[in-house]
Amino acid sequence: MTRSTRFMLLLLISLISLGCRTESGTNVGDRDKLTVCLLPKIKGIPYFTSCHTGAQEAAAELGDIELIYDGPIDGDPKEQAELIEQWIVDGVDVICIAPNAPLVVANAMKEARTAGIHVITWDADGVPESRSFFVNQATPESIGRGMVDVMIADVGPDQEGDVVIISSDATSANQNSWIDAMKPAIEESKLTLQTIKYPGENAANALADAQDLIKVYPNLKGIFGISSVSFPGAAEAVRQASKSGEIKVTGLAVPSEMKSYVDDGTVNSVVLWNTKDLGYLTVQVAKALAEGRLTDSDTSLNAGRLGEIQIEGDNVLLGDVMVFNKDNIDSF
Repeated sequence: MTRSTRFMLLLLISLISLGCRTESGTNVGDRDKLTVCLLPKIKGIPYFTSCHTGAQEAAAELGDIELIYDGPIDGDPKEQAELIEQWIVDGVDVICIAPNAPLVVANAMKEARTAGIHVITWDADGVPESRSFFVNQATPESIGRGMVDVMIADVGPDQEGDVVIISSDATSANQNSWIDAMKPAIEESKLTLQTIKYPGENAANALADAQDLIKVYPNLKGIFGISSVSFPGAAEAVRQASKSGEIKVTGLAVPSEMKSYVDDGTVNSVVLWNTKDLGYLTVQVAKALAEGRLTDSDTSLNAGRLGEIQIEGDNVLLGDVMVFNKDNIDSF
């Protein structure tokens, strides 16, 4: 059976079992709640668990949202696509996906839109034509340069030496966009980027990569861990090598997960955004889109407790990055 034939069967089942849908994606009938599906890159890690908490807060506050949270436990994008196809059959109203590999899930996302389901991306963007809006935690420029600025401050602005980047998957669109912003910022400094590693969303692989890099580069001054999995792995490698303070480690992760490394001096600074707010905003955007209150021409959105949120093109912007250190990490 071809993919297109399978999709037509899924669509037929959906129409028979749930009835016709309006243009806004809401089922015609007596359903009084919008079904919003939140699909993370990987389920069960602190970063996305925190986002889910914020999404639950928005759903409870709005009152008419049935929130479904599900995703692969190993970051497999094929499982993301399979979940989307199942949700097409279920006739949900909105699918919010953080794509692990945009090209792998693009067809399923497009099929959902064809079936009358709203599709938005959050945390990581996908193929633009496969979604309506991207709920963007911050611009790639602010994230990428923000991490480099922190590293330069930690190492010392006049220090020369090598730095490395440990990302996640080579197909991760958000990490790749941050790297694109990091490279010129590093070139403007006295630091030299030696290599980029891609351990996937695997903590053991991230730890092993960091351990290898510490051995390979004797003049290593800093490691960037630019995912919530690679950052703890890099910090643990430096701690185990007894090089805390000698090799600086910074990157993106939930503050609570990095607190012990900050407390013992292995990490000076943690860069991130408010993850609960990202999940909260995603559900707010989902509801506004489903109800027709968010259109291509809008430049802002009133998003509950977050107030007026700016929209640039098809990007709904949460805000800027935050830096956590010993002075403020206990507050988050």
